[in-house]
Amino acid sequence: MALLEAKGLIKSYGGTEVVRGLDLSIQPGECLGLLGPNGAGKTTTLKMLLGLIEPDAGSIECLGLPVPQAAREARIRIGVVPQMDSLDPDFTVAENLQVYGRYFRLPESILNERIPRLLEFAGLASKANNKVPTLSGGMKRRLTLARALINDPDLIVLDEPTTGLDPQARHVIWQGLRSLIAQGKTVLLTTHFMDEAERLADRLIVIDHGVKIAEGSPREMISQFIEPHVIEVFGEGALDWKMEGQKLCTRLEVAGETLFCYALDEVPALDSLKTQTGLRYLHRPSSLEDVFLKLTGRELRDQ
Repeated sequence: MALLEAKGLIKSYGGTEVVRGLDLSIQPGECLGLLGPNGAGKTTTLKMLLGLIEPDAGSIECLGLPVPQAAREARIRIGVVPQMDSLDPDFTVAENLQVYGRYFRLPESILNERIPRLLEFAGLASKANNKVPTLSGGMKRRLTLARALINDPDLIVLDEPTTGLDPQARHVIWQGLRSLIAQGKTVLLTTHFMDEAERLADRLIVIDHGVKIAEGSPREMISQFIEPHVIEVFGEGALDWKMEGQKLCTRLEVAGETLFCYALDEVPALDSLKTQTGLRYLHRPSSLEDVFLKLTGRELRDQ
């Protein structure tokens, strides 16, 4: 039985349908990644799933409860890591967890037992008495994650949990999230980092213009939607190789002054490039980012 299930979600703003008949479900113990470019409808979908806004049509059942009718009861069993940190700067690290735990009316005995464990989990045990403004960006995100776990949630919602972090901090967050998934926690993840989705998610849903356009595991989607080999051609004269590349590549895309050669067999294109002077190129296996760009396009989306 699904832990969270939504059917036929529709939401409009100013006469424009932002979400158009979206279906999704999350099974217990699963990490579902919700992907899409800016303006695809991800944030609106999350708000409807959490009961923060009401859909114009469709149904939502979360943790066996109807949403938004029983959203308050459902949210007691949900942990949320928002895009922007909302930590209290006047409190210490430990006090942030303690005060947040009181929102759930957790007894002091439970808080006193959970807070040290969560600080250890987040790598913040030595910072328990530090005020929030003294923390680095990565520490603040880890504290926000620990705070989302204070009520031992049945569902964890992560809205772009590593945006703005350096690679080291991202990897620390990933390690913590993988341990939660290994413990059987159910996770709903939105992210713009395709490597993050590929590392963490069991299953992915890609939406664009409010519609689901693809679904499957990361490996399934790479296998289904994209050629196995990618050769990125760049440098002076790259565009001059375009006509030759069109003959040797299964599919060729141009982005600025870079050519993306997608191939079932990479050898002919690589042999040709070896004979060129002044060209640089990179041969790599295809990735989830290639799938995402193929499905949603390379144009910049401001909203």
